[in-house]
Amino acid sequence: MPDTAPQPAPDDTVGPLQRGLAVLRALGRADGGRLRHSELARGTELARSTVDRAVATLCTLGLVSSDGREAELAPQAMRLGGAYLSASGIPEALGPLAERLADEFDESVSVAVPDGDGVRFVLQTVRRRTMSLAFRIGDLLPAERCAPGALFAAEWDERTWAAWRKRRAADPMDRGFPAVPPRPAPCADRFEELSAECGRRGWAGDDQLIEPGLLAVAVPVRGPQGQAVCAVSVVSHTSRYDPDSLRETVLTRLREAAGECEAALAAHRAAPDPSPGGHALLRPEGAEPGPGYLQSLARGLSVLTALGAGRDEGMTLSAVAGATGLARATARRSLLTLEQLGYAASDGRRFRLLPRVLELGYASLSDRGFPELVQPHMAELVKRVGESASMAVLDGQEIVYVARVPTVRIMSVNIRLGTRFPAYATSMGRVLLAGLGPQERAVRLPRVLPEPPTSRTVTSPARLARIVEETERRGYALVDGELEEGLRSLAVPVHDASGRVVAALNLAQHSGRGTPEDMVDALLPALRETAAHIESDLRAVAYGRALPPP
Repeated sequence: MPDTAPQPAPDDTVGPLQRGLAVLRALGRADGGRLRHSELARGTELARSTVDRAVATLCTLGLVSSDGREAELAPQAMRLGGAYLSASGIPEALGPLAERLADEFDESVSVAVPDGDGVRFVLQTVRRRTMSLAFRIGDLLPAERCAPGALFAAEWDERTWAAWRKRRAADPMDRGFPAVPPRPAPCADRFEELSAECGRRGWAGDDQLIEPGLLAVAVPVRGPQGQAVCAVSVVSHTSRYDPDSLRETVLTRLREAAGECEAALAAHRAAPDPSPGGHALLRPEGAEPGPGYLQSLARGLSVLTALGAGRDEGMTLSAVAGATGLARATARRSLLTLEQLGYAASDGRRFRLLPRVLELGYASLSDRGFPELVQPHMAELVKRVGESASMAVLDGQEIVYVARVPTVRIMSVNIRLGTRFPAYATSMGRVLLAGLGPQERAVRLPRVLPEPPTSRTVTSPARLARIVEETERRGYALVDGELEEGLRSLAVPVHDASGRVVAALNLAQHSGRGTPEDMVDALLPALRETAAHIESDLRAVAYGRALPPP
């Protein structure tokens, strides 16, 4: 269970930080991460003016978007939960092991951590089937309704058991846990006896506790002091196994994997810390805070994200102050506020993040796909420049359109999602080819078939190779009339968190609207700026899950 420390005195807490976190928490629980300002005021019991100031500050920080009436979580809010995931090391250290286990069993594998008397999922490797696991990273489940919960409860102290009994009495049907279906009726649990039994035998099973048909087997992964820091589960369905056959199939290998997980986490703890400054949540460059800007809220969130550099053992007050550039007294008040709210814990000297941070929008945002992430940025680009925008990925020798925002004109470019074009004849294709390694590029380019879509299309492999090399050097591609007569397009690459080119973004227009040089001068800055915004969001969502383009 999370560490708890003596509560700070009220004078030691930061009110604007408390209120800003309340707004983020309410948005994180809302359907789609979106609420009207008036709904936020009712849900948080804050004054409307207080909500408006908190939302305005969160918008300046890039964590929320708002039109003045409705607020919505922005992908950058995932940096908060990402700080916890980074510090825990679980996605980085255990992700490859979870992938291998999922491949071995051809079943979904998940990793969960204890959070008070609940369980939060922090890593998933899902097998794509008609019926498959559908939890989001950051979702909170009642401990008594999943296999990891019984393993964690075996180590609870009496205070946590008392909190669990109180919660069960107040919410017998689990309506306070939106990630699971409510119980059909209140029922008596043998959870206290079951958890003790699971603790003794070292594994736990889930026989349709979450919902009918779902089965799981879980084992604990222990830390240096022998405590269960997380649990690894193999999840299946009654159409494939019964509880006994699933246990017989996976338990021995799962226990071996738990040892591998413990070694991987130990290696992660022993590795050098990343630069703490890279985790600080800074005000976006060029943004000017308005008169209602809550500086203490921004500072507190900077402290929260700085703790992402602390690894599992946490960070000292001096280290946090150094990472954020704040005075020790200011950093201390933010840390004590986070501790009071259950987002951080300390051992008296070091502070570390707790999994509850994931409720600040991470789960709500973690199920958004690549098109959902890029569409708002593309819409803003089209509004800004008045030209149609598209995004594509490379598939073999072709590009595939995965997102598109058209502009409204009498004569416009009409392309549907899923449309394929030869990569060599398109601006996005040339950008994507330029993003390949030299060896792969050398293999692909000579295979281009000399079937030009127009008389202007370049088909010479040698000339294409030079064009792609030039595209890599200058960072954009322009194609004029090579895919279709009269169509001109300009494209730039989109990189993921590792720097790999994963997609291309373009603007298209009729060639009668000026020269190619005019198009580059007028549109390239906005195109690059939009790609940078998309890349920033891709970095924000990188912790704990993969987000490949479709």
